[in-house]
Amino acid sequence: MAEPEHDELRAWVEEVATFFAEQYGQPPIAGRILGWLMVCDPPEQSATQIAEAIGASRASLTTNLNLLTSAGLVRRRTGPGARTTYFRVDDDAWPVVVKRRIATLASFADVAERGMDLFGADSARAGRLRAARETFRWMARAFERSDDRDF
Repeated sequence: MAEPEHDELRAWVEEVATFFAEQYGQPPIAGRILGWLMVCDPPEQSATQIAEAIGASRASLTTNLNLLTSAGLVRRRTGPGARTTYFRVDDDAWPVVVKRRIATLASFADVAERGMDLFGADSARAGRLRAARETFRWMARAFERSDDRDF
């Protein structure tokens, strides 16, 4: 298959930005960085290369690279004695981030359980807490079953 045209690539990167802004409330620039790092060649890019590719300022780029790095989606690397830092999306970034997110969400079942203890598990006030607890327990069970399979 032929390489996509520059405009097609930019449109796809913008689609990623829109998705992450709408679905996760992330700044569009974070989605653009992520989109670009998912498809760029070479896979490791400096901040200057990323800024040029997506048309971003270095200031907003730095803030959003830190956001993506702390989320575990982007990894930074500096070679020995080198002054330039490179960024990349590792092939296993998505499973690691998704598994961590699911585990964090599933742990809310314990918080809901403690809330139920405040009112009594069968009280009317505990109904919403019970629904939350059951939802997050279901998520934990679903995750445990899928954890044995590769993504």
